[in-house]
Amino acid sequence: MPPGFGFPFGGDPEQFKDAPLFRELQRVMSSSSGPVNWELARQVAIASAVEAGEDREPTEADRHVFEDAVRVAELHVARFTGLEPPSDVAQVRPVRRAEWVTANAESLRELLEPAARRIGEAMDRATREQLPPEMQQMASFMGQISPLLMGTQVGQVLGFLAQRVLGQFDVAVPRSGPGAVLFVVPNIAMFEKDWSLDRTEFRTWVALHEVTHRFEFARPWARERFREVLDDFLSTLTIDMEGMQAKLAGLDAADPEALQGLMESDEGLFGAELDDEQRLKLARIQSFMAAAEGYGDHVMHALGAELLGSYGQIEEAMRRYREGEAGDPVFERLLGVEMKREQYVAGRAFCDTVVELTDEATLTRMWDSAEAMPSLPEIGEPRLWLARTV
Repeated sequence: MPPGFGFPFGGDPEQFKDAPLFRELQRVMSSSSGPVNWELARQVAIASAVEAGEDREPTEADRHVFEDAVRVAELHVARFTGLEPPSDVAQVRPVRRAEWVTANAESLRELLEPAARRIGEAMDRATREQLPPEMQQMASFMGQISPLLMGTQVGQVLGFLAQRVLGQFDVAVPRSGPGAVLFVVPNIAMFEKDWSLDRTEFRTWVALHEVTHRFEFARPWARERFREVLDDFLSTLTIDMEGMQAKLAGLDAADPEALQGLMESDEGLFGAELDDEQRLKLARIQSFMAAAEGYGDHVMHALGAELLGSYGQIEEAMRRYREGEAGDPVFERLLGVEMKREQYVAGRAFCDTVVELTDEATLTRMWDSAEAMPSLPEIGEPRLWLARTV
């Protein structure tokens, strides 16, 4: 921090200089440019991921098992859904937790950087418009540390996820680049052991999850539609500056790691203020994600029950595993988008109801185009969607 620069939320910055986090921030401050310090994000995420225990290297046997599981899953997902398979051949990659972090820091960069840039712009507007003149120095301060704050936030979320995710599409968003299907072997092996699951059947179930989402997001319009609704929401985002200022003001300067604790909290540092227009834009994101995740769960349930003798045990284990997940940390903490587990459950119920009323081929029409996807009201009442599309 330059000499004479005021510390806007009180205290002496020299009190922070010996904290490990702040020493690391100084070291990596110049390691990357842009709205997110990705080197800091990667380091924070990997440091967090190792807390889950041994992160062993996948074996050749692991690679063969997942290769076979993916090819079987591709045949059954194509047969069951009628969706056209992706044009490229999936790269099957069993990975360590640390490798998952590195791969997702790269693949999510295209999604998160524009969002971080929008959040930075909203923060700049808020500091200029909402703060009194005597605190305008905060605008310059936040401009300097925003990439570090975002890097820390991204790292905390990726590190938390790396301890829990089983595959690539546990963060279920459309991505660019060559098709890759990642399996986090240490987490999968631990889950199998903890729940006494059949190794081959559980890995087939995880492959069904990955392949179903890969088929969904291979629709030529899906990635562009998701980016469009997300950018529309973020373009008019308003930051709750008073709330952020209160969080910063509440930091104890005698506790140099207080900022780290804030970034690790469920709510994080950034909060959005939503008016009626923003709620409509938010609903478009929520409906896309609820439909995509709900369709994936619907397909996996049907194929799991058909193909796997231990499917009931796997389903119960996953239900219990997800009990503590109130929301989606990528959307809520990194994008300011409220995405609750109940919305994914509603998406599954929508798909199940449509098939009960019609058939699988009718449900698959939701992937014909962006316009064919159900809205939030239609997810709540599937007959509205059927009346519009059939």
